[in-house]
Amino acid sequence: MRAQDPAPGDPPRIALERLADSHGPRLLALGRRFCGGREEAEDLVQEVLLSAYRAWPDFDGRSSVATWLYTIAARACMRMQRRRSGQPEREESLDEILPFGETRMALLPSEGDSPVDEVLGREARERVEAAIAALPEEQRLPIVLHTLVGFSLRQVGEILGVKEATVKTRIHRGRLVLRRALLEALPTTEAVEPNFSRQVCLDLLAAKQEALDRGVDFEFPSGVICERCANVFATLDLAVDLCRNLDVGELPGALRERILAAIPT
Repeated sequence: MRAQDPAPGDPPRIALERLADSHGPRLLALGRRFCGGREEAEDLVQEVLLSAYRAWPDFDGRSSVATWLYTIAARACMRMQRRRSGQPEREESLDEILPFGETRMALLPSEGDSPVDEVLGREARERVEAAIAALPEEQRLPIVLHTLVGFSLRQVGEILGVKEATVKTRIHRGRLVLRRALLEALPTTEAVEPNFSRQVCLDLLAAKQEALDRGVDFEFPSGVICERCANVFATLDLAVDLCRNLDVGELPGALRERILAAIPT
């Protein structure tokens, strides 16, 4: 069971302890996907939690504790990213990441197997992790906040200070990049020709992305059954599942003690 969030008016030290216990593991997971090394990720967690401790007396509860805390975390991530590598790599064009020009398609597991646990190997996980780390900053934070941490698109927009439509565009692009990275680790066969026009495939992909945004299942419209699109959507699901199930782990006890030791008793 996840620890309880603090409530407005709680003493700052109690608030810090509860924030560390309830959000520390996912803050560390965020740091590992955004900062790279374990040491940098732990530095990020410490910076975020101590910043939250100092700001806690001004927290009035108008937003959720989680949204407030991850707004602090997002700003810290962006500062740390600038220190590490300057400007992010260029964003690929939509034509570069859309799957419709691919000449290979994945050989998917039969129904009843567990794709994430039994079929996808270490290479697939490593490729998805590496693809997350290589995403431009403006795509990486939304992907991690939405898929790994579990915020809605609206909440991600609040955290990052951008419109929900902008968040949606960035996440949709990021998912396609992760899917392409995953495809490189899967066995493939020659791609079949699409049954319908490019525009139909684009419309179906948009509907699939919308379903992923809401966390609901997507079903092909009646009479629109395209093997190629079905394969694309299945690999997109696998990429999202891998991202969602990346190791979160626990907040190391030594790190928790170090953070608490940094505040006045």
